Amino acid sequence: MNLPDLLEGRLVRRYKRFLADVQLADGSVVVAHCPNTGSMKNCAEPGSRVWLQDVNSPKRKLRYRWELVEVAGRYLACINTGRANELVREAIMANRIEALKGYSTIQTERPYGRERSRIDLLLSEPGLPNCFVEVKNLTLLEEGGLGTFPDAVTSRGRKHLRELMAVVESGERSVLFFNVAHSGVQRVEPAWDIDPAYAETLVEAVEAGVEVLAYGVQFSPGQLNLSRPLAFELGSRVGTNSQNSRGV
Repeated sequence: MNLPDLLEGRLVRRYKRFLADVQLADGSVVVAHCPNTGSMKNCAEPGSRVWLQDVNSPKRKLRYRWELVEVAGRYLACINTGRANELVREAIMANRIEALKGYSTIQTERPYGRERSRIDLLLSEPGLPNCFVEVKNLTLLEEGGLGTFPDAVTSRGRKHLRELMAVVESGERSVLFFNVAHSGVQRVEPAWDIDPAYAETLVEAVEAGVEVLAYGVQFSPGQLNLSRPLAFELGSRVGTNSQNSRGV
């Protein structure tokens, strides 16, 4: 994925979920749109280097959109969750996702399910079962290269897992795909300490046959690409020891 030219600045603060004050190189402070509904834990520290897109469209209330952040002075993270679906779609079309090769048709945002959802990507190919892919953007880095999801309690995320389980029950494939948009993440687990209900539901989903894939974003000047497979494990419940950890 090609990125537009970006402006570098320093984060002053993120507030009201969708707004961020950023100081540009000339000293001016602008209000940027923050395209991320999560808590952005560890990705919204005041003083961090950030990069904005100058959209400059008369149809937008805010001229700037926040795209990237430098985390802990060494990692890059893409906080624009709107890019996740396109990154995954591009990677599938380029045959970079081994488990999802063989599908020639990809549809986006198709209505489906018992709870009136929309699937991010629907893959189809004659002779193969349809494959429903739910994409999640992961930017939370814990210690030791561990990336966890979600970064805030998500009832919507549990709904998506229930829908994916129903897909498997109907005889088709379903995939939970973690788009890991953080260069420091080397492996992925559910965030048991943040949302144990989501983590428990994810355990149920895996046991029901939902597939889980995790791929890391590679950052290069002007580009984002998804081609770095990462290990996924179900991890440990809070208060349990490592002997009770569950892998997949």
